[in-house]
Amino acid sequence: MQLSIKSVCGGRGMLWLGLILGVVVGVISGVVGIGGGVMIVPALVYLFKMDQHKAQGTSLAALLLPIGFFAFWQYYKAGNADLKLGLVIALGFAGGGYFGGLWAQSVSDLHLRRIFAALLITVGIKMLLQR
Repeated sequence: MQLSIKSVCGGRGMLWLGLILGVVVGVISGVVGIGGGVMIVPALVYLFKMDQHKAQGTSLAALLLPIGFFAFWQYYKAGNADLKLGLVIALGFAGGGYFGGLWAQSVSDLHLRRIFAALLITVGIKMLLQR
């Protein structure tokens, strides 16, 4: 028998664990500026036993507006954000996100998970080896 968060915690416990996950990822994301999805997606797959598609969709729902805004506001107040460039990137991100989300629905769960993992490994190695 495989244990999952749902079977151990029940519905309400799952919501509390989701809130705790959000707080932890929010703090880390605010500190180092990584996309929360880098941490939320694996947590949803391994802790909440979601398939890759559902984990990615749930992560996108969590990150839609409030997370980015409040973290951004702290950086902006400190003079550490280029608003114009950020808005241009957001415009491209919106279009790219739409087509990427559309494309992802036709990719198998296994291949989607491998694409996600390869991206994380590639970025991690690049950052690790960079001076």
